[in-house]
Amino acid sequence: MNTRSAIQLGVLLAALVVLFGATYQVTESEQVIITQFGDPVGDPVTEPGLHFKVPFIQKTNHFEKRFLEWDGNPNQVPTKDKRFIWVNTYARWRIVDPLKFFQRLRDERGAQSRLDDILDGETRNAVARYDLIELVRSTNRDAKDVPVESEEEQAILNVIDKGREQISREILERAATRTEDLGIELLDLRIKRINYVEEVQKDVFARMIAERRRIAELFRSEGQGEAARIEGERERDLQRIQSEAFRTAEELRGKADAAATDVYAGAYGRDADFYAFTRSLESYEKVMDPSTMFILGTDSEFLRYLANLQTRAR
Repeated sequence: MNTRSAIQLGVLLAALVVLFGATYQVTESEQVIITQFGDPVGDPVTEPGLHFKVPFIQKTNHFEKRFLEWDGNPNQVPTKDKRFIWVNTYARWRIVDPLKFFQRLRDERGAQSRLDDILDGETRNAVARYDLIELVRSTNRDAKDVPVESEEEQAILNVIDKGREQISREILERAATRTEDLGIELLDLRIKRINYVEEVQKDVFARMIAERRRIAELFRSEGQGEAARIEGERERDLQRIQSEAFRTAEELRGKADAAATDVYAGAYGRDADFYAFTRSLESYEKVMDPSTMFILGTDSEFLRYLANLQTRAR
C-alpha cells in the first residue's frame, strides 16, 4: 500500500468516525436531551428517527417515555389511634419534561431517590392522620350482611369517612404537587400491603385465637345440649315403646289365659271327674321324679287317684 492509499484510508476512517459521532437514533420509547460540556442545549428531542449533533462536543442523554415503576420500602408508621403498622406502597410515574427532569434529577436513579423521600413522607403523614380502620377498608358494611359474633368482629360495622382508596388518592395528589417542578408526572399510587408490627401481631393473633376458641366452645356446648336433648327424647320414646309393648303383651297374655280358662271350664263342664283326673296326672308328672321322696298319708287328696287305682288293681 502506497502513501496516497494510506492517506485516503485514514481520511475515510476519520470521516466515518465523525459521521457516527454526529448522528444518533431516537426510538419510539425514548426522548433525548443534548448536552454540551455538561449543560443542556436546544429543545428535547422527542421525535423518533435519526438525528444529528456536533461530534465529540455534544452528548446524548436518553430518557424513557414509557411508564416507570416505583416500589417503596415497608415503613413502620403509627396510625392516629396509636396502632403501629407496616405500610408498603407502590406507584407509577413518567417523565413529561425531560429538560426539567435532567436539570433537577439528572437520571432515573436520582428520580427514584427523590420519589422515596416524597412518597414515603406523604404516606407516613397520611397514615398518621387516620385510624387503622380507615386504612384497611374502602366501604361501609351493612349490618344485615355481616354476621357479628364477637367484639372484634363488631369493628367491621364501624363507619368510615374516607377509606383506603380515597386516602391513596390523597397521598397521590399531595405528592404530585411536590413533583411538578421535577418534570415528573405521578400516574398512580396504591397501598400494596398493611400489616401489624411483630409485637402487635402476637397480641392480635392471641385475641383472635381466644375468640375462636370461645366461639368453638359455644358451638360445642350447644352441640352437647342438642345431643342431650336428642338422647332424652330417645330414652323417652324407648320407654314409651317398651311400656306399650309390655301393655300389649300383658293384654295378649290375659286374653290367652282367659281363652285357656274358657277351654278348661268347658272341659270341666263336660266331665268334671275326667278333668280332675287329667289335672292330677299333669301334677304327678311335674312333681314326681326318681330323686323326689314324698311322705304322705294314705288319705291324702293328692294321692286319691293313685289309691283308687291300687284298690281296683286288687
